[in-house]
Amino acid sequence: QVQLVESGGGLVQAGGSLRLSCAASGRSFSSNAMGWFRQAPGKEREFVGTISWSGGTTDYTDSVKGRFTISRDNAKNTVYLQMNSLKSEDTAVYYCAAASRSWATQRLNEYAYWGQGTQVTVSS
Repeated sequence: QVQLVESGGGLVQAGGSLRLSCAASGRSFSSNAMGWFRQAPGKEREFVGTISWSGGTTDYTDSVKGRFTISRDNAKNTVYLQMNSLKSEDTAVYYCAAASRSWATQRLNEYAYWGQGTQVTVSS
């Protein structure tokens, strides 16, 4: 059974940092792009960041550029999201996803596997 399990969420003050992890099991995703998305209450799920299969290419939504960094460890089948300088508007449930392609993509419908999400709450 393929699973993506996020961890590392929690409550943090504005300006603080969190590091999210996404551990995959059931199959290797070393050939797949991976992504992070988030969904705030009452809003649609939105793209946060993506990383290519090799880690050589990353892309971010404009609102997190310079603050968030996505990385991966294919040997551990794990992807990370380092979040710095957090703002109240970053509050959301964060989801990890594995794409059905190798190259980084922002398109939600190109992600075939999803985790259950982890809550990130930033207090102002």
